[in-house]
Amino acid sequence: MDEVEWIHRHPKAEDLRVGLISWAGTYLTFEACKNTVTATAKSLGRRQTWEILVSNEHETQAVVRLKSVQGLYLLCECDGTVCYGRPRTSHHGCFLLRFHRNSKWTLQCLISGRYLESNGKDVFCTSRVLSAYHMWTPRPALHVHVILYSPIHRCYARADPTMGRIWVDAAVPCLEECGFLLHFRDGCYHLETSTHHFLSHVDRLFSQPSSQTAFHMQVRPGGFVALCDGEGGMLYPQGTHLLLGLGCNPVRGEEWFILQHCPVWVSLRSKTRRFVSVVYDDEVCAASERLTSMSLFQFECDSESPTVQLRSANGYYLAQRRHRAVMADGHPLESNTFFQMHWNCGRIILQSCSGRFLGIAANGLLMANATLPGPNEEFGILFANRPFLVLRGRYGYVGSTSGRDLIQCNQDQPDRIHLLPCRQGIYHFQAHGGSFWSITPFGTFRPWGKFALNFCIELQGSNLLTVLAPNGFYMRADQSGTLLADSEDITKECIWEF
Repeated sequence: MDEVEWIHRHPKAEDLRVGLISWAGTYLTFEACKNTVTATAKSLGRRQTWEILVSNEHETQAVVRLKSVQGLYLLCECDGTVCYGRPRTSHHGCFLLRFHRNSKWTLQCLISGRYLESNGKDVFCTSRVLSAYHMWTPRPALHVHVILYSPIHRCYARADPTMGRIWVDAAVPCLEECGFLLHFRDGCYHLETSTHHFLSHVDRLFSQPSSQTAFHMQVRPGGFVALCDGEGGMLYPQGTHLLLGLGCNPVRGEEWFILQHCPVWVSLRSKTRRFVSVVYDDEVCAASERLTSMSLFQFECDSESPTVQLRSANGYYLAQRRHRAVMADGHPLESNTFFQMHWNCGRIILQSCSGRFLGIAANGLLMANATLPGPNEEFGILFANRPFLVLRGRYGYVGSTSGRDLIQCNQDQPDRIHLLPCRQGIYHFQAHGGSFWSITPFGTFRPWGKFALNFCIELQGSNLLTVLAPNGFYMRADQSGTLLADSEDITKECIWEF
């Protein structure tokens, strides 16, 4: 069977949401308890997140509606007040969105012709004369761990730490070098590689963020972004090797990338500690003691149901076939490619649509034989493209702050949690500087422990997980902003985006 061309998946709806920053540096905010819209928030959260629904788009403008995560729309009334609710007519709540060269947006009410503006606190639509007060800066609201896909070259950006460069040449985004952290500081973006280096204006990686690593970002609906230096230079792939660098003459839209959440790639190991791998084009067995590209699988999971699809680097999905054999020849919508997942202390158990559990046969092949799971049906699972975690919960990112000695869960800027695999499914959490996470008798955490503790990670979705802390409780986000491990059951506050 021939290898298929890797098909880039369109970004999920949650990856396309944005925050809108006013001229005063505050965010357009959905105020649920006041039935109004304000611009007072200083950070990007759920109430500051908007989905841009496009009905008509051209090069420099589009007709859009703004939808909050609560499902209600931004509405401009006849008297200039701005609220939220359900549109009453076909044009009610529609805005003419214009893209400006300075990376700003303006939103003009389609009915009244007035511009959406803010005084730094209130939001209204009263003026038809465009001014700086009508300018809004879009900020992508997706998780900061991202990949960049070039639709022109059909490749992903890849950091090369040995050369100190970034190339746009990865056909499949299964390597940790394809993942980047997108930092937003003082209105600019800094792109950090998995090895803690930053993309710069001079075609080489810097070890620290600075003015030379700061980029402006042009944002378009659909997840399209372009990075520029603010002085006419645009980032785009150049030369025969597609080096990502600044230039002034991109052709055919080379400067545009699709920005989306970094996908999860994993490896599976049997009880004999051999990697599950694709061999002979489409057979799946556990025979290799070495991790290869054919031992990597993209973990695609619907958070609404406990089923998972495993996509191989050859472009096909694992699927149960005749005689209970599992082959790497499935397609996305086939029912045989969906497996129900169960967890046992960090190890995953996969159940096929026939009700039988996947295990390793005597000849090493992956088969759906067992009616009840045992040790042979348990697989160790390790992240293949993530040497670290960045966790985002209901109230913000997990991180530390200079004013508090406890780890917080409501930060705008996250901390990296470096992962040290202990045994399959069990990790040590290491903070910046080499110290370890420690836990207090109250279930709170500090980032300067001397001894490594065991944390059990279980995947709950494509980019969702839970963490069982060393005290036996699930880690959760508390509304106070303090990270806690005190939950016996998995609740919404225990689910972490990563």
